[in-house]
Amino acid sequence: MKKFAFISISMLLLAAGCSGGSGEEAGADTRQAAEAPAEPSAAAGTFPIAKEKTTLKVLAVKSPYVQDYTTNEFTKWFEEKTNIKVEWQFATPQERQEKLNLVLAANDLPDVIVGFGVSPAQQMVYGQQGIFLPLNKLIDQFGVETKQIFEKYPEIKQATTAPDGQIYSLSTIDRNPHTMLPQKMWINTEWLKKLNLEMPKTTDDFEKVLKAFKEQDPNGNGKADEIPMIGGVQDKLTGVDSFLLNSFILNDYNANQLIFGDKGEIDVNFNKPAYKQGLQYLNKLYAQGLIAPESFTMNNDQMKALVENGDERVGVISSSTPQAFSNIAGTRWLHYKTVPPLQGPDGLRQSPYRYYGFNGGGLLITKAAKNPELAFRWADALFNQEIGMAANIGPEGVGWRKTANNETGLNGKPAAWIRLIAFGTQQNNSWMQTTPYHFSREMFEGLAAGPNEIPRVLYEETQKNYEPYKSKQEQTVPPIFFDDLQSSELSDLEKTIKDYVKEMTTRFIIGDVSVDKEWDTYVKTLDSMNLARYIQIYNEGYKAQYKK
Repeated sequence: MKKFAFISISMLLLAAGCSGGSGEEAGADTRQAAEAPAEPSAAAGTFPIAKEKTTLKVLAVKSPYVQDYTTNEFTKWFEEKTNIKVEWQFATPQERQEKLNLVLAANDLPDVIVGFGVSPAQQMVYGQQGIFLPLNKLIDQFGVETKQIFEKYPEIKQATTAPDGQIYSLSTIDRNPHTMLPQKMWINTEWLKKLNLEMPKTTDDFEKVLKAFKEQDPNGNGKADEIPMIGGVQDKLTGVDSFLLNSFILNDYNANQLIFGDKGEIDVNFNKPAYKQGLQYLNKLYAQGLIAPESFTMNNDQMKALVENGDERVGVISSSTPQAFSNIAGTRWLHYKTVPPLQGPDGLRQSPYRYYGFNGGGLLITKAAKNPELAFRWADALFNQEIGMAANIGPEGVGWRKTANNETGLNGKPAAWIRLIAFGTQQNNSWMQTTPYHFSREMFEGLAAGPNEIPRVLYEETQKNYEPYKSKQEQTVPPIFFDDLQSSELSDLEKTIKDYVKEMTTRFIIGDVSVDKEWDTYVKTLDSMNLARYIQIYNEGYKAQYKK
């Protein structure tokens, strides 16, 4: 899932300085353009959108699962329905931030930018310069689907409204219960059965299980080749600390490891005594050979190789989904089930919940758009349920079909639909989540899937093991906008601080640095990096956006 990541602001501000004209003048021009759109071809929410064939230049992050966007079936269908032809420009997922920065710096703008997860910082800087158009009036006049989304999820409207009152982007809303509770851990239940062990409930139980996996030959090959636990570095959710630290302190990576203090102010978790206690526990596991050293260097492909190749060797894996560590076309992944949140020494048992449940900065309209109304109505239509299914799963009868009376959904009630093409399959029928979309919880729960299919496994594991322990709304630090000065200062502070925290977290776990002896030095170093100002900026932004 894409997140509100903060960018390196040096490039951002350089681009801002080269855009030409003052922010106030540019903003006035673009607001005037938005206020006086061309005459609509028909009422909002009806089709076609344009009277005459119109071209829309769209910069997108290319999905590896789409063969050809020009000949794509949904491209052709949506063009016929809207009378709007897309002229595509692409960035790869790996180069998305670099490409976005270059486009903005050169002022070589498309009409619409989709799929880049543009940060609140960039939205504010370029929005106030008029490079990104404010969407408020367009939403009021033409936002049929967008207004329904804001009514259903008022927290999303609040989180996507900048302190200046403007909404600069539309967002993907993905209420899959699994992705709302992403910080998971998976355990080999075949090994539990073989060794007559129960699913661990506490951190002490977990340590005992790992020891048994290491010492009692659960794969039965007569070799001491078992790896009790692995993680990876490809994303934060595969880190060995992602799941386990929550037994000691809320460790919400979606919220950038931010927490709320006792008085409702924003704080960080990584300088707290409970964080130290969690690191001591992880170091204890590592020192006993219960965490693989490769966990701090492996990518997902290397994890898959350890899990899939040869005899079964891996007991526990830190990961959000089996796809990250196994071949789901095979059967070995079926041996793994999720570990419920473990009760820590102080009784804490929790799972970070993505209360806001959306990926921001998904679609922005630029000042280059000759007719912002048409661009917005094209974007708004993508949130329609019928269009969204076709855009992201495929047309009915190809990507999905309606279900028969005897088929049940993930929630046990009569199902509404079933996939015909698995996610991750390269195809040419849909855009496969290239543009923002709205998938409701009800839509996911209405999916029919077999007992050993990934959607059902993830849904059932989440409902059984994580939903009962989800963190509360008041614990969740929301996405926050910052102005350009705050963004510039925060970016420099954040890189220095978070790089140091990442480095020291790893060193504390592997014992390269003693947690007991060097913790005070670590905390003092964070203070010297001006952590207090870092936290202050977050609180300033939070109050400006949420405490009006």
